[in-house]
Amino acid sequence: MVLLTMIARISDGLPLAATMQEDEQSERSTLEYQNQAKMLFRKLGLQSPTRCTIETGPYLFHYLIENEVCYLVLCERNYSKRIAYSYLEDIAQEFHSQYGKRVNTVARPYAFIEFDTYIQKAKKVFSDGRSRRNMNALNSQLQDVQRIMVQNIDDVLQRGTVLSELDTKTQNLSMLSQKYKKDAAHLNSKSMYVKAVAILVAFLVFLLYFFIL
Repeated sequence: MVLLTMIARISDGLPLAATMQEDEQSERSTLEYQNQAKMLFRKLGLQSPTRCTIETGPYLFHYLIENEVCYLVLCERNYSKRIAYSYLEDIAQEFHSQYGKRVNTVARPYAFIEFDTYIQKAKKVFSDGRSRRNMNALNSQLQDVQRIMVQNIDDVLQRGTVLSELDTKTQNLSMLSQKYKKDAAHLNSKSMYVKAVAILVAFLVFLLYFFIL
């Protein structure tokens, strides 16, 4: 069963669309996983695996990255992985056709929340056992889902934190390197100025000595 679907921009983790919960109880029950998904979006980057399954409590996150957009679904563990990725492929294709050219132009979260209408339709199609038999053509185009990496949500988020800290340290080293170059250039310029003054003084002394004599 599909419990939650979210779509986000890879460059900054901005949520673009998500499924609207049918009632307040459903909203509360998935809130923890919504927060996990948002943290996951912020950890992903262009070097992340394009397909990955992540264990989180009794459920699984499956995500697909296409055109610098991440499509993520939260499912029960007994839900077919092949169907889950077929579902993600379907909404990715439709979302890109509708909003692909506008993805990088928006700044507010859930700018395309109206896409939930299509998500709800897709959920029904991919939850219908009779419809699954009609998906052979789509499924045959998918890579072997058994080879898709499976990770744990805590490991992914922790590794993302470590990578973020490493990136920060790298940026700090880069800034220090630039400062060193500027200081070195300044000292070099100052040294040349001192040398020029010394030569000028020596020249003036020579002239004074020559004319006095």
